[in-house]
Amino acid sequence: MRDLSELSPSLSDPYGAEPTPLAQAAEHMLLARQGAQMREPLPRPEATRVVVVANQKGGVGKTTSTVNVAAALAQLGQRVLVVDLDPQGNASTAVAVEHRRGTPSTYDLLVEGRALREVVTRCPDVERLFVVPATIDLAGAEIELVSVVAREQRLHKALHADPRISTEPVEVAGEDRFDFVFIDCPPSLGLLTINALVAGQEMLIPIQAEYYALEGLGQLLSTVDMVRAHLNPDLAISAILVTMYDARTRLAAGVADEVRAHFGDQVLRTYIPRSVRVSEAPSYSQTVMTYDPGSPGAMSYLDAARELAQKGLRPQDGPAS
Repeated sequence: MRDLSELSPSLSDPYGAEPTPLAQAAEHMLLARQGAQMREPLPRPEATRVVVVANQKGGVGKTTSTVNVAAALAQLGQRVLVVDLDPQGNASTAVAVEHRRGTPSTYDLLVEGRALREVVTRCPDVERLFVVPATIDLAGAEIELVSVVAREQRLHKALHADPRISTEPVEVAGEDRFDFVFIDCPPSLGLLTINALVAGQEMLIPIQAEYYALEGLGQLLSTVDMVRAHLNPDLAISAILVTMYDARTRLAAGVADEVRAHFGDQVLRTYIPRSVRVSEAPSYSQTVMTYDPGSPGAMSYLDAARELAQKGLRPQDGPAS
C-alpha cells in the first residue's frame, strides 16, 4: 500500500504558511478516507458465514461491534449483510438506513414471511454493505410468533431461501453472494435471539472490559448449549471480542486476562479501546469506519475484522459450557 502522503495534495497555504489545526484535521480525515478505499481486499470465504452477535448484558458494545466489524469487512472487499434483530433499531441508525414504522424490515421477514430481497437495503456510506433494518414493529414479534409452527426456524428459513446466502463458492454462487451475514441480537434471550442462534453458524460475543463483564455470560452459554442440543448442533463460538478496553487501568487488563484464561484462542487478540470517536459516530448515522477512519477505534475494528475473517471456524470449537 502506498504512503498516505501520496494520496492527496497538502491542504497547507499556497504561499507557504503552516496549515491551521482545522486544515490539518481535515487533511488527516481526507487521507484516512482515501486510504480506506485502497486497502488490500481479503480473500472471499468459500461459503457465506452467518455470524450471530449476542450478549444478553446491555451496554457491552454489541451493536457497535456488529456495524463496525461489518463495515470494516466491506472495506476489505467482502460483501456483507447486517440483519438488525433489535427492535430499538440502533444498528439501522448507525448505517444510515431508514427504519421508520412501515419500512420493509426484519418484522416483515420473520412475521409476514416476505422474501429477503424485498427487505434488504444498501448502506449509503459503505460500498458492499447491505442491511435489513429493524422497526418498532419488531417489539411485538415474539408474541405474534408464539403460536406459529417452527417459530424458532423462521429466520433460518428466510435467510437460506435467498440464493445470495450460499454454501457454494463465489465461482458457483455468483459475484453477488454475501460473504458475511451479521445478525445483531437484542440484549435478551427471547425468541428473537433464539431465531438468530438457530440461523447462525458461529457466534461473536462482545465482552466489556469491566467488572461485570462475565455476569450473565453463563446464562448465554447455557442457552447456546440448549440450541446446540435441540435446534442447531453446528453452532460454534468462533470469536470473543473485548470492548471498551482502557489500557490505563489494571481492571481492564485483569478482566481481559480472565476472559482469555477461560476461552483461550477464541478471544481475539485485538481489543477495542474505549473511544469517544466510536461513541460519537452513531449520532451522525455513521460507523466509526466512515466517521473517523484514522482513529484508534476504527483501526482496532479493522484489525478485529481481519482477524475474524482469517480465523474461520475451527474443528476444535467444542461445547460452549
